[in-house]
Amino acid sequence: MRSDPGDPRSRPAQPGAASAGAALTPASGTTRPRPALASLPALYPAPIPQEGLEAGRVLLRDGTAATLRPAREADRPLVGEFLQRVSDLSLMRRFFAGASREAAVEALLQVGPPAERYTLLVQVGDPDHPRIVASGTYVRDRAEPDTAEVAFLVEDAYQGRGLGTLLLERLALIAARHGIRRFVAWTQPDNRRMLEVLRASGFEAHQHHRDGYVVVSLDVQPSPESVARSEMRDRIATVASLRPLFRPRGVAVVGASRDPGSIGYRILEALVMNRFQGPVYPVNPRAEVVGSIPAYRSVLDVPGPVDLAVVAVPREAVLDVVDQCGAKGVRALVVVTAGFAETGPEGRALQERLVAKVRGYGMRMVGPNCLGLINTAPDVRMNASFSPVFPPHGRVAMSSQSGALGLAILEYARDLGLGLSSFVSVGNKADVSGNDLIQYWEDDEDTDLILLYLESFGNPRRFARLARRVGRKKPILAVKAGRTAAGTRAAGSHTAALAASDVAVEALFRQAGVIRADTLEDMFDIAALLANQPLLAGPRVAIVTNAGGPGILATDALASAGLEVPEPSPATREALRRFLPPAASVANPIDMVASATAEQYRETLRVVLRDPGFDAVLVIFIPVGLADVDAVAAAVREAVAEARRAGHRKPVVACFMSARGLRQPLAVGDERIPSYRFPESAARALAKAYEYARWRQRPLGRIPAHPDLDVDRARDLCRAALGRGGGWLSAQEVDGLLEAFGLPRVRSRFVRDEEAAVAAAADLGYPVAVKMASRTLVHKTEWDGVQLHLADAAAVRAACRGIVRRLEAAGRREELDGFVVQPMVPAGTELVVGVTQDPLFGPLVAFGLGGIHVEVLKDVVFRITPLTDVDAAEMIRSIRGYRLLEGYRGHPPADLEAIQDVLLRVSRLVEEVPEIAELDINPLMAYEPGRGCLIVDARVRVEEPGR
Repeated sequence: MRSDPGDPRSRPAQPGAASAGAALTPASGTTRPRPALASLPALYPAPIPQEGLEAGRVLLRDGTAATLRPAREADRPLVGEFLQRVSDLSLMRRFFAGASREAAVEALLQVGPPAERYTLLVQVGDPDHPRIVASGTYVRDRAEPDTAEVAFLVEDAYQGRGLGTLLLERLALIAARHGIRRFVAWTQPDNRRMLEVLRASGFEAHQHHRDGYVVVSLDVQPSPESVARSEMRDRIATVASLRPLFRPRGVAVVGASRDPGSIGYRILEALVMNRFQGPVYPVNPRAEVVGSIPAYRSVLDVPGPVDLAVVAVPREAVLDVVDQCGAKGVRALVVVTAGFAETGPEGRALQERLVAKVRGYGMRMVGPNCLGLINTAPDVRMNASFSPVFPPHGRVAMSSQSGALGLAILEYARDLGLGLSSFVSVGNKADVSGNDLIQYWEDDEDTDLILLYLESFGNPRRFARLARRVGRKKPILAVKAGRTAAGTRAAGSHTAALAASDVAVEALFRQAGVIRADTLEDMFDIAALLANQPLLAGPRVAIVTNAGGPGILATDALASAGLEVPEPSPATREALRRFLPPAASVANPIDMVASATAEQYRETLRVVLRDPGFDAVLVIFIPVGLADVDAVAAAVREAVAEARRAGHRKPVVACFMSARGLRQPLAVGDERIPSYRFPESAARALAKAYEYARWRQRPLGRIPAHPDLDVDRARDLCRAALGRGGGWLSAQEVDGLLEAFGLPRVRSRFVRDEEAAVAAAADLGYPVAVKMASRTLVHKTEWDGVQLHLADAAAVRAACRGIVRRLEAAGRREELDGFVVQPMVPAGTELVVGVTQDPLFGPLVAFGLGGIHVEVLKDVVFRITPLTDVDAAEMIRSIRGYRLLEGYRGHPPADLEAIQDVLLRVSRLVEEVPEIAELDINPLMAYEPGRGCLIVDARVRVEEPGR
């Protein structure tokens, strides 16, 4: 590509301007035509990298890890060495004019503001001896500010490993932040590899020939194809990087000890005794033999290939071991050793050094401070942990953030007979995270269900995106520890006050389709159902029991969980009466009474499983009659087997309430029927499975691309406010911000004094409302700062004077900026829409009933941005007061699509303008369908992003 990326020779045509649109509102507000949401084009959010956009770990196509970072002046020696390793052909293709290597160094290290020029570098090697292996640069075209020329250079030995594509994707995301919409790349016709990188990027591409070169123009705005290809490449690289962890050709145990009580001995024993299907190499510098196996002084002395090293040495020796593993060509590490970030600043610094070394050598690492990992696949059988339990092989994968808890989890899974495909204790998650594992398990043929025990999130927005995709194919079931906060933070808005510690987690799980379990016991109860039974097609559950009490408990539990217990069909009731005693109830629950025999269980289940009015069956047995547990269990197995042969796939769960439970699992061929001690547990599992089934069936959702947004105006307004120190925006600034994003609002006039207020009221038309305007006194009602139904000039003057008098009495007069005058709006349904910034999850959007009742009733739901149309619609329908919005007992219905449009515009606003820290719209007045809605009052606070 050319040496002067700042002088493009191609000038692609500008795209046509989009038409504007907004919401219909009553006469007292702003009025614009509002297009139907479904008619708007979709916006496609860009992929979210695991770490920073401009710096952090990246993965090559073959799974090798590297580090991405911006170029800086101090890189001159490294860039010089990089260019010395690059072949003349590669250098000529990058700089065309035969520039010297010295001139090329200058070109790559020209540093400017990212809005004008930006260079990214890819680095490998030990932190003490790093090597640059690739660079990518864009330079903005001053003549066409929405266009930049882009160019790449990849060291010959690293070509064909996806670095050019990776740099293109990252540069495109960075450039888009600065208003660049198009990249132009110049390359020679015979540079087929670079041409393929550009064509296969997924960005819309156009090319032509000019002056003997091929000129490729790329629209770098995310599109369905570019996002899909980016995610596919990321998944391929992640799976390739983790394969040495799960399927290594050879395993070295570094720190293998002769002491049976040591961790190193237990890991070696676990690998050997569970018959790992590959060579195991003990590494111990002071022993020639460990556990009857020849030992090696260093991993460098191991004769065969080592893909995985399990490190169980003292903390001080870990970095040296990593250096040896890097020199050996080890691809993956499990660092069991503790004493890193979990211990404080010193340990955190050591962990950062450890991660830098691991990445420098291109390796992946589980840990440190972890239990290890397990793969039960028959052709692997690897227990690379110090767990004495090797669970049975199954189709459930699990990640645990707690090593100690992991030991208990493995024992519990074994006792339940829940087979695992793999188990990973991620420890400090310094490198391999739950997000990585979800991607690996997404296409793992041995895994049908993913379980997660989480204590914290590393990148929750990326987790949500991955979970949405993976959850469509495989259920993700999670327990998140830490539901409560030790204290509460002061909040300046209703939204922030309502956003408790667990709100963001709940919102993320709900949007991403993650099934949340309250406890580990709940997790395994739900997992037993999801791993062994089909999903519920509907909410209707039949209860078959031999005791009335448990049947009533089950009914209550199912109903409270949102499931239904409908009556059997007339045909089913008639069939049941033929063989059940007269005292039996053929309603639902179907109570066969205490004398029910195993044969009656069999026949009842046969009839119920054929009834199309039921979507699932709960079988309850309590030993109060003559039938024994084993006979009833056999009857259940036979009835289910017959139903399966007849094609009936509805899920069946059991509750055997006997002291000794079931001696044998309820297995029907390869299928297992989950059995619970109590009916409430079975009901909760069924409810969670149905909730997941409903999420999986709902549309994916789309983000409408509103064409009438003035994003630059909104950004400039908020950044100008930051220039004075940030804080709450003035009334004029809030109005300008809402206008920039097409949000429907009441016509307002900001004035400085009472005479100006009288003039504004006369112009707007009586009756009016007068409100105090202050950037520091944000709760107006505390100062009686909202005066309504003012019918004439005298009332306006009195309202203004009263506000001033109250502030003077409190010594706060200087904090009054002025007054806002608005016409009185028609009565409607008062709603609240708000945003608060969660330090980890980003913007949280709130919706609920508004006015003064918002903090009393707390009928508010939260979701994480960006919202799709499905998310927004679900928010509206999730509040308890939704019936008011539908129309209830004379209360008129609300314009739901207009409300949805407001939610989507607010979501886009806080995504595009990260300086917005808090936003409160209260009230949002909703009117009847076709009349839209109006923002009556709003507050916005800005601060530097990331504070």
